[in-house]
Amino acid sequence: MAVSNAGTGMELADRPSDGISNLRFSNHSDNLLVSSWDKTVRLYDASANVLKGEFKHGGAVLDCCFHDDSSGFSSAADNKVRRLVFSHGKEDILGKHDAPVRCVEYSYASGQVITGSWDKTLKCWDPRGASGQEHTLVGTYVQPERVYSISLVGNRLVVATAGRHVNIYDLRNMAQPEQRRESSLKYQTRCVRCYPNGTGYALSSVEGRVAMEFFETSEAGQSKKYAFKCHRKSEAGKDIVYPVNSIAFHPIYGTFATGGCDGFVNVWDGNNKKRLYQYVKYPSSIAALSFSRDGRLLAVASSYTYEEGHKDHEPDAIFVRSVNEVEVKPKPKVYANPNP
Repeated sequence: MAVSNAGTGMELADRPSDGISNLRFSNHSDNLLVSSWDKTVRLYDASANVLKGEFKHGGAVLDCCFHDDSSGFSSAADNKVRRLVFSHGKEDILGKHDAPVRCVEYSYASGQVITGSWDKTLKCWDPRGASGQEHTLVGTYVQPERVYSISLVGNRLVVATAGRHVNIYDLRNMAQPEQRRESSLKYQTRCVRCYPNGTGYALSSVEGRVAMEFFETSEAGQSKKYAFKCHRKSEAGKDIVYPVNSIAFHPIYGTFATGGCDGFVNVWDGNNKKRLYQYVKYPSSIAALSFSRDGRLLAVASSYTYEEGHKDHEPDAIFVRSVNEVEVKPKPKVYANPNP
């Protein structure tokens, strides 16, 4: 396992003034969308280090995602879901929940916006509907607890809630979850992300662990799942454990990065159960991660996540680093020669 000495990468100018809740690269360009507790969504050209637009909201912005390069969506603590039109610098209300809206995703498979809230519901919206009209709401789906994280791959939707519940849906039939599961990790879920190849999902917790799960319910399918420890260190004979806040899969190789409250970003080869790389330590907790569409760039939100309450901390910042193939490409397995 190598350690990067190349530094933290390029720091974006015009950074948020409060905690960064998420960041996402576009599927069509190097545009980067960033949501923040300072009630603002920012659009950057990450490779050029240019702030292209800002959208002010009525509450802390908890998540954001792209629709395409001309528009996107955001969810906020004022209970509202917004559609953002980048070219005109304007926004409209897509819909509302009864509590802060923690997650938002756009499904290219169904053409719907999917939101998860602390009101213990999941909602699906048709963004083509008229602004503010109730008919944009496709359906409301009650969850066992507050929604913490959601992820999509094709027609599959994975919903992770408080109480360690995990619901797996088929977007073509949302009446009931396809599967109801309990997290195999003992502590609160922080992040869920589906594998790019559609076979399962990775789940992280506050207790420095990641679980690798598979959708296939057969004994053979479930025998492949495992969990591993990460983002922890030993000090004076004690294990210090850090929450794992973010997981991001590389779009080409299927390896993935994790970001923890220890300020480190690690890259993993899940198939071979190996850590490939560790980048130099960032100034603060890693709040969010995103690979660009071609995997050449990695955006890192270095932002204190208040795991130790109010205290002095480094300024929140966004770094964009160039990714070398050696950091993310799985290494071939080496088999011993039985006849040396």
